Amino acid sequence: MPETVRERTIRWQDPVAFQRAAGKLSGIEVLRAMVRGELPPPPIAELLGLRLTSIGPSVVTFEFDPGEYMYSPLGTVHGGILTVLLDSAMGCAFQTTLPAGTTYTTLELKVNFVRPVTDRSGTMRAEGRVVHAGGTVATTEARLRGADGSLFAHATSTLLVRRPAPG
Repeated sequence: MPETVRERTIRWQDPVAFQRAAGKLSGIEVLRAMVRGELPPPPIAELLGLRLTSIGPSVVTFEFDPGEYMYSPLGTVHGGILTVLLDSAMGCAFQTTLPAGTTYTTLELKVNFVRPVTDRSGTMRAEGRVVHAGGTVATTEARLRGADGSLFAHATSTLLVRRPAPG
């Protein structure tokens, strides 16, 4: 069987500019600046082709086009790739609620895959929403849908709020 080699080149900007802005702008302002092109997207977004397409208080939407370079040995997009998309949507939805200098980290993540994704599935959309925005812990949810609205996966997460050190 002849081998067919494919190649992909990835370029990204230094993420330090994004990190510095996060200390000065509210979470929603950081995301809006990224969409306007004033801040570079994080390297993971460039690597996977994630596009932040909608931002509102407590809700964001990402899109991506699945490709065969994302495939697992089973011939479908690896669940880890879909998890990154869902985790990003949930985290950024919570980020929209945060003041300048406050960040978060994912404590727990649960994903349910309900149908396989392939490069023929078309553009996928993940919408993340905040369920509860507490002072220390937040909960979020996300759904991954195809262009026709069909559900491919859904997820929940628990996030830990990280406030800046006093002084």
